[in-house]
Amino acid sequence: MPAVRIGVRPLALMLSLACGTASAAQLDYTLYAGITHSDNVNLSQDQPISQNILAPGVNFTYVQQGSTIQANVAGTLEYRDYLGGAFSNQKVALLSGQANWTVLPQRLDFTVQDFAGVQPLSTLSSDGPDNQQQTNVLVLGPTLYFRLGDTVHGQGELRYINSDASKTKEFNSSRGEAALRLYKELNATDQLSFNIVSQHVDFNDVTGTSGQPPGNGLINPDYDRNELFGRYVSQLSRFNLDAALGWSQIDFNAAPSVSSSLLRLTLGWQATQRSSFSLAASRQYSDSAQDMILPAQTAIGTNAPVYRSPLSSVGIGTGNAVINDQVYLERRLQASYTFTSERFDFVASPLYSKRTYLNDASFDQTERGGTAGLNYRLTERLSLRAAAETQHLDYQALQRRDRLSDYEAGLTLRETPHWSYRLTLTHRQRSSNVAGEGYSANEIYFGVEFRR
Repeated sequence: MPAVRIGVRPLALMLSLACGTASAAQLDYTLYAGITHSDNVNLSQDQPISQNILAPGVNFTYVQQGSTIQANVAGTLEYRDYLGGAFSNQKVALLSGQANWTVLPQRLDFTVQDFAGVQPLSTLSSDGPDNQQQTNVLVLGPTLYFRLGDTVHGQGELRYINSDASKTKEFNSSRGEAALRLYKELNATDQLSFNIVSQHVDFNDVTGTSGQPPGNGLINPDYDRNELFGRYVSQLSRFNLDAALGWSQIDFNAAPSVSSSLLRLTLGWQATQRSSFSLAASRQYSDSAQDMILPAQTAIGTNAPVYRSPLSSVGIGTGNAVINDQVYLERRLQASYTFTSERFDFVASPLYSKRTYLNDASFDQTERGGTAGLNYRLTERLSLRAAAETQHLDYQALQRRDRLSDYEAGLTLRETPHWSYRLTLTHRQRSSNVAGEGYSANEIYFGVEFRR
């Protein structure tokens, strides 16, 4: 998969920008190498392939907080060697990063953001090595700040957005975005803002090469997206609220315009020192490129890059996005509960999502599912980890229903502060009402890690 360069070039740009003034910077990384044996690496119901995969890689985070340069980057680079030769070797990248250059303090910034991951060619097929591709979304542009009073200030933004996929060329697009935002500081913890955002989207492909089920013949649905909304943010010591309400319009070049209400809501509550709850809800127009940006921005700088499956304790997992050029109306509700103690950590996160595509109903879908995971420190050096993930997918137009379940259990031995060993067992399965689309697979992984 040579298209790993999609994510590496923007990464080099951000790091070179950040390293120009590397004061107050911190780089952490983990080098790892492991071998996985799968009894069904191609996730096939009728013709499973048993295979060993050697996968060295590096996880890293880079944080810099300077007066001129601020950077926050998290990512993974990995090479996969299929030792039996059943599939071509792969180079893959996972990245969520932002670098900001303060050109004029409190007046002008220039920002570069990049979000790279591995996504399927087709979500209707199993997550085998031949159904994976590299995707990347690059965002860059200036932000101008201005003040209208002691408690009122604003900013204007211009952004260029480029989306690329290594195989599904109809995903590739160039976008221009302009935004005007006015902020009113209500008090030390509360803020109200008024936002106008306009985006123009041009898709590069004019032939439609993804091989997905045909839609209504719209091959290159360029469009303008316009949003007008108010936003209220409150940040208290143990409770935070971020709510946006407004209106959104999609104006297609080759289809009727549509409009709808816009809602985004995030709640967080630190119930005790050990327990916390969160709730996120949204109703908005989106597409596969836009959908990669918004969740990724909230996770910049974390140790777990955004496109990694909750089950993947090391390495890069494959996402579940439908990679195409279609716009959909998404209704999404997700909650989470986290418990942390000296020896025991637990997280659970149920999810409901419904997507209605505006110009092609083939992939209209309802998703119900969730993830749960725990980590228990058996001794000072030995930890037990277990996780589970389930998805119920209902494709209404295709009259197809899939159920996917993944389960993982593993041990981690930290030999020294820098060296550790990992053993993981994983069971993956899918059932479907479409003949031949189910599978069952078992994997065992052993790896060694060096943490800086």
